[in-house]
Amino acid sequence: MTEPDRRDTTGATSSAADPTRPVEPAADPATRAPGDPVSDQTTAVHPLPQQPRDETLPGTTRSPFADDGGTTSGRTTWHPEPDPRDHPDETRPEWSTNPVAVRRPDSVAAFLLLLSGIAAGVSLLLPWTPDGPTGLDLLRDGLDTLGQDWTQVFSNGLWQPLGVLFGGGVLFVLGLLLLVPAKAHRFLGVLALLVALAVVAAVLVPLAEAGWDLAAFGAGFYAALAVAGLGLLGALKAALTGKKLA
Repeated sequence: MTEPDRRDTTGATSSAADPTRPVEPAADPATRAPGDPVSDQTTAVHPLPQQPRDETLPGTTRSPFADDGGTTSGRTTWHPEPDPRDHPDETRPEWSTNPVAVRRPDSVAAFLLLLSGIAAGVSLLLPWTPDGPTGLDLLRDGLDTLGQDWTQVFSNGLWQPLGVLFGGGVLFVLGLLLLVPAKAHRFLGVLALLVALAVVAAVLVPLAEAGWDLAAFGAGFYAALAVAGLGLLGALKAALTGKKLA
């Protein structure tokens, strides 16, 4: 007949039953008493599995339309709604937000060029020299010379009234075209500038030959000077005016 195990287990049970009781530290293997079965037991530490935590904010609920990412663990994670400023491509409108050029007429340049053409028409009716031929007479003589020998136009000086009169007519037409709404009229302005420079040359050459004496000329030549000045100003205005953005 075996004797009952009289080992004292009250320490283990009492410590488990009383959580407030301090736990005695494990005995040092070097100081353990030989033959003590309690001291010979091996203690293994088993770490608990980590549970995934839900990244939720206090006072928030998860949207039922949120994507679980294909997980089947049953846990869901709440994500805030994306800021539209973080994805500008998704909120870009169908139309362009860049400034666009406005189609408009160049009224100032057109007005100057029209006045230049009118001045050329007035010079047809007035004498270019005191008691001399009118602009219409000079135009007829120049056309007759062109029909016979066009090189004579430059030798007898008839190219000057022809340049002023025809140049004024071209400037008048360009002034009408500047009234058509467009993003810019720089091309027409450059054309008008070339014509205006030819008219300026046509009035400066006879004026320089006369020693810059305006008394040697008549009212028709004064109108020719107006053709050159107004045409030059209108051409520069049209050539230097860029697009107007809105």
